[in-house]
Amino acid sequence: MPISNKIKHIYEPDNLQCGQAVIAMLAQKEVEEVISVVGTKRETTLNQMFNAFDFYGISYNKERISVNKKEELPSVCLLSLETPRCWHWSLYYKGKFYDPEHGVLDDFPKANRKYFWEIKE
Repeated sequence: MPISNKIKHIYEPDNLQCGQAVIAMLAQKEVEEVISVVGTKRETTLNQMFNAFDFYGISYNKERISVNKKEELPSVCLLSLETPRCWHWSLYYKGKFYDPEHGVLDDFPKANRKYFWEIKE
């Protein structure tokens, strides 16, 4: 499935569904549908994220890459961020951060460690 030319931001329905919200943004689906695909209303694992990408036909690179600055990111990627509260999934898309908790941002949400997996367009 090709990634849309425009991402619609989706807030996580509760603070445990950031992964489901990221998948919903990329797949252009409702979070409730994604919950049934990943099999949980709670935190998602990397394998659950990858399985959902496979289910929706979203191409990605399985290599985890550490990142410090926005300029190091590919045009589209899944982000794993160690925030002050927890590990958190987010989405970077063509210059903007589509964060399920914080909204659309120009830079990373506050995070100590940051990793990405490239999403292929």
